Amino acid sequence: MAFAEAIPAADTAAMTAVDNLWYLATEARQAAEQVYHRFADDHDDFVEFRTTRTVSRDRFRTVAERIESQGLPYGAHTLAYRPSGELLLVEQAAIDTWVLPGGEVEPGESVREGARRELGEEAGIDVTYDGLGVLGEVRFRSDGHETWGVLPIFEGEADSTDLDVRDPDGEITDARWFDELPENTRDRSVLREWRRDRFGE
Repeated sequence: MAFAEAIPAADTAAMTAVDNLWYLATEARQAAEQVYHRFADDHDDFVEFRTTRTVSRDRFRTVAERIESQGLPYGAHTLAYRPSGELLLVEQAAIDTWVLPGGEVEPGESVREGARRELGEEAGIDVTYDGLGVLGEVRFRSDGHETWGVLPIFEGEADSTDLDVRDPDGEITDARWFDELPENTRDRSVLREWRRDRFGE
């Protein structure tokens, strides 16, 4: 009688991890699709964009788990603006990049509530929200796996312009109003497109 060669336990564990990651990526894609369509159906006149990021296997698992849970790999963000067209950015000094204020949505919060809380923590202001300014599709790749998540960015006119960074995570070190966006602004071309659409610049 012939017997199949036994697969070492370490190899079996690796195969299971691969299968689990494939399943997680699939579930995340399905969650993202539902969330994307919900935002698209509920809002009009927003800028759409797509970006792809290659990440480590551990990072891929982390973002896929976030997406499976909420559809959002990076939470929600705010395009806070002055009537003159100046845009609020906050600085992540550790990576020398200016970004929009925002972050993960906490349990029990709506997506917009999460964006508003993060705006208050990272810049110390509030806005009167107009709606959705940008809707992004962020794709992630790692070791042959791929998934994607939704990046909703709400727009709103600032209720005040005096900035005060109170980020509990310590990631944000500065907040400023910009007329001309710095070269090291994340997704700079997308933000410039939004501003052209919003202010006719």
